[in-house]
Parts: sequence; structure tokens; C-alpha cells
Amino acid sequence: MELLQIPVLRSPVMVIAFSGWNDAAEAATGTVTHLMNSWSNEDPELMAEVNPEEFYDFQVNRPLVGLDESGSRSLTWPGTQVFAVRAPELEHDFVIVRGVEPSLKWKTFAHEILDLADDLEVDLIISVGSMLADAPHSRPISVMSTCTNPNLAKRFNIEVSKYEGPTGILGVIADACLRRGTDAVSLWAAVPHYASSSPSPKVSLALINSLEDVLEISIPVKDLGEKSLAWENEVNALMAEDTEINEYVKALEESKDSKQFSDVSGDEIARELSRFLRRQSDN
Repeated sequence: MELLQIPVLRSPVMVIAFSGWNDAAEAATGTVTHLMNSWSNEDPELMAEVNPEEFYDFQVNRPLVGLDESGSRSLTWPGTQVFAVRAPELEHDFVIVRGVEPSLKWKTFAHEILDLADDLEVDLIISVGSMLADAPHSRPISVMSTCTNPNLAKRFNIEVSKYEGPTGILGVIADACLRRGTDAVSLWAAVPHYASSSPSPKVSLALINSLEDVLEISIPVKDLGEKSLAWENEVNALMAEDTEINEYVKALEESKDSKQFSDVSGDEIARELSRFLRRQSDN
């Protein structure tokens, strides 16, 4: 990893997202991109870049050729970048890790990310991902908050991960955090599989809300709410043209409503009330 600068940050929280397998409807990378532009009119500070030659198969993730305004050609290589984002209204600043899921040497890659986190004295690592699911677009987006450390799960009132099966780079990083004793939380949002072909601001908004819950902060949503409504209306318009999809979504809505009503808990009500009060206080 090439360090470009090491800025002074206050109790930084590292938030990680990768495009590819972990990023259905580009919701996870959309979340960190939103974070990078939430508090300042200035561009986030690029502090480090991962050497793409070591971790990427360019036949899997090919470089892109582009032209600038003068017609000069340039190559953009797939890779991972690390940014510093200052949040003056909060007690924490942020370190944003955003990139393409690597193809090679995942263990080495994870250790380089965590070595940087150690150098920056990161308080907490939060990975965000999005996955395809049987979920209706017209209902609140479900986000699963988990970690691999039972003590940390109790502290944040979230579940200990019980997932078994194939994983991506986020799973490898979470495992490396557990072995190091680094505090880490994973947030995974459910993306309606029939509406995953375009970026989904509604899923990104749900991940932002979950970040607020974990950190007990308020994050400016700016125009993300309006974009979410526009996305939902676009999906509604597509449904109106397909009777079969329309019937399928209605069945998902009935199932979701029934389960949500039976599963509602005091903790969920308390989280919603806490979020509402935080935003009222900020306003």
C-alpha cells in the first residue's frame, strides 16, 4: 500500500465497501460515496492507494480507457483507495476504504488494510455490503447488523454472525479483525432481486440509517431521501407493465408485513425513537 499522507483524525471510524460480489445494486459503494460528501464542501483527502498489480487480475477487472476534454487518452486501473473524511459535528472522523473487490492474495490484502487501521488508531471498523434477496422494494429495506465478537455484539446490541457459506473480501476482513482483536461490525442490506439492475439509493439510505444506529449519530442524508422515492416510483412504473412481477411483489409485501408485525420488538421501537430524537435535536 502506498501512503500519500497521514492526516490527523479524531477517534476515526473506518467504513469499508467494495464493488462486485459484495455490492448488489451498487448500494454499499453508494453508501460510502455518500459518507464522503456528507460534511464538507471540500473533496475527501486521498491518503493511501493499494497497488493494483499485486491484488487484481486485470482479465477479471479490466482497466478502463478514457478521454479528457483535450482528447488525451488515459487508463484507470481497478484498485482500492483510502480517504480521510472529517466530520466536525461529530466526535469521530472517518476513514473510507472504497474499491473493487480484489482477485488475489486476500489474506495479505486484509492485513494491509488492518495495518493501516492500526497506524491511524481506528476505534471501530464497519464493513457495508448489499445482497440480492426476496424483498419488496415498497417496504423498509432490511439491514442485518452482526459481528463475530460476542462481547462487541452485546455492546452494540446486535447479533453474533452465524453465517456459513461462501464469503467475499468483507468476510475475510471480518475474520482478520477477530483474530487481531480489532472491533468490527458488518452491515448487510437486502436488495430486491427484481430491481437490482440500477443503483438503489433506497438501500444506501437504509445502510446510512444503520450506521447512525450503530454509532448513535446523525448523518446528513441531503437528497438521498428524494432519490430513494424516485427510485421506488421507477420500480412501480416497471411493475405496472408486468402483471407477473406485480403479483409476485404483492405476495412479497404480504409476507413482509406479516413477519414484520409478528417480529416487532421493544428494541426496534426504541431504535426508531432514538433515531427520530437525534434528528430532531440536530434540526
